[in-house]
Amino acid sequence: MLDNLFRGVFDTDMSQVISISDFLLCVGGSLAIGLLLALMCLYRSRYTKSFLATLALLPAVVCVVIMMVNGNVGTGVAVAGAFSLVRFRSIPGTAQEIGVLFLAMGAGLVTGMGYLGYAFLFVLIVGGASMLYSRLGLGAGRGAARYRTLHITIPEDLDYTGVFDEPLREFASSWELTKVKTTNMGSLFRLTYNLVLRDPGLEKRLIDQLRCRNGNLEITISQQETTTTEL
Repeated sequence: MLDNLFRGVFDTDMSQVISISDFLLCVGGSLAIGLLLALMCLYRSRYTKSFLATLALLPAVVCVVIMMVNGNVGTGVAVAGAFSLVRFRSIPGTAQEIGVLFLAMGAGLVTGMGYLGYAFLFVLIVGGASMLYSRLGLGAGRGAARYRTLHITIPEDLDYTGVFDEPLREFASSWELTKVKTTNMGSLFRLTYNLVLRDPGLEKRLIDQLRCRNGNLEITISQQETTTTEL
């Protein structure tokens, strides 16, 4: 009676039925891998509670999908790939978060095929490499610190075309005016530049020269994050 409870309606004598013990073993291994991934993501990274919980459960979900399609990898990947789209339909994901999601899906696919040892080894190798790159600060060196986003507020009667080129040429190797916005009921303009500083240590001198040209109005400079971390 218990065996019939876990048989599919469309199963035949020629169908290969997954035993309850194998099912529980694969799902349990997937949950353990998901928890391991969630713990790895806590290393030198910032994640929300909901993202970590989802990441811990995703391998098990993909594992069950693969098992239910009877090992057909093509069908399983097509179905399981829909789960990754949930992230893109809400808050834009960073490159690191998207990579971790694909890692969790890959681990779930391997466990769904029944290779639990390979799944653990895969997560340990790739997760360990990710932690090593974070430890070494890959991509967060002096080169990345030179990229800045500059916001300059100017009065409406100031022609901003080329007015800041001289100080920018002195302190930045390249710059680009990306946005112009009116503010304060149209009495002020807010300019947005993306620039690459020659020396981050001279940032204050750049701001001082810009203040002399914008009437000592508000100036904001920050790291470029939206263009470098989001896909």
